[in-house]
Amino acid sequence: MAAISADSHVVEAEDVFIGLPERFGDDAPRVVGAGTLQDSIIIPSKGPRGVRRRMGFAGMRKRDGLDLQRRPGHKPEVDDMRDAEAKRILAMGYDGLRAGIRDGAYRHEDQDEDGIEAEFLYPGFFGLFSFENTELLVACQKNYNDWLHDYASASNGRLFGLAAIPIQDPHAAVLELDRVIKKGFKGGCIPCTAPPEVPYRDECYEPVWARAEEAHFPLSMHVGTNAYVPAQYRQKSPLPRDETFDYASTPNTVQRTLVDLMCRGVAERHPNLKFVVGEFNAGWIAHWLDRVDQGLLREHRFKSREFTGERPHEVWRRQFYATIEDDRPAVLTREIIGLDNLMWGSDYPHVDSTWPCSMQVLDEIFEGVDDADRQKITRDNVKALYGI
Repeated sequence: MAAISADSHVVEAEDVFIGLPERFGDDAPRVVGAGTLQDSIIIPSKGPRGVRRRMGFAGMRKRDGLDLQRRPGHKPEVDDMRDAEAKRILAMGYDGLRAGIRDGAYRHEDQDEDGIEAEFLYPGFFGLFSFENTELLVACQKNYNDWLHDYASASNGRLFGLAAIPIQDPHAAVLELDRVIKKGFKGGCIPCTAPPEVPYRDECYEPVWARAEEAHFPLSMHVGTNAYVPAQYRQKSPLPRDETFDYASTPNTVQRTLVDLMCRGVAERHPNLKFVVGEFNAGWIAHWLDRVDQGLLREHRFKSREFTGERPHEVWRRQFYATIEDDRPAVLTREIIGLDNLMWGSDYPHVDSTWPCSMQVLDEIFEGVDDADRQKITRDNVKALYGI
């Protein structure tokens, strides 16, 4: 049974940044194509922001014969970028990526290699959501959306781009929603964390929520797509950085956002608006929803107020979705999270993608699970959400 990936990615071409340096100077992203920063996206005022060839590294695995080491039920282990063979492949730059990463007309070759019928596409360059200058933010995201539309349109209906929505400027966001909806986009992306001084509960976002709800246009919050956080809100921890802890606690970055949307009026005012939590996996959600239910009731009791609204888990079931990759715990707790609220994604072509062994990973994480449940999570739910 072919799967539909609810979470795949593009590797942005240089065209996405055309005209931005001329308008915005050193604050604008551009691609450096020579020297030690071969095919890197850089912002001169801030330094390197992403390496395009690394964003597409999963697509180099099979072609270049790298060993696909993995544990049962898990995606391939992350390749060591310091390895001599990896360095050789990375040195090829953008032109060394598989044809389907560079051109949507050839992406079907990568899909067929992995048993994938169609993909929904997120950005590869997450800095797209974090520009301090909102005029630059809007201009860059409009460029990206136009390029993404062209890339996906070449796929004969097997690629669906998720448009970037510049929600930090709500007026511009509504205009861009109108524009991308007319272009045929099925959904969009907003930052997984709002600026702390303007959380998503703020009334300034109401026109955005209303327009997306009216158009049945789901809004996704993908890992890494943080909005700009002003310097005064950044705090250095006295503890040394622990990369294992940072990776394991990734869901923390979206949990506050979810509470804001679920418990502070947004979902209640817009009951038909759908949100997607992208690439945070979901095995943590069953317990977390129970804690949010408890927390909201405790908050009302401590303030001597009777709680009469919907429980957060009820709001989640109605309006929220999460994508998974190799998340067996999510599959095992699917009835608590919501069987209709889970969608699978391959994360192709990022370095920790399940490609090219997605079908083996799915067989393993769905071991002992009814075929009907597997079909919902790997096909039916994403089709129903986006109306394809």
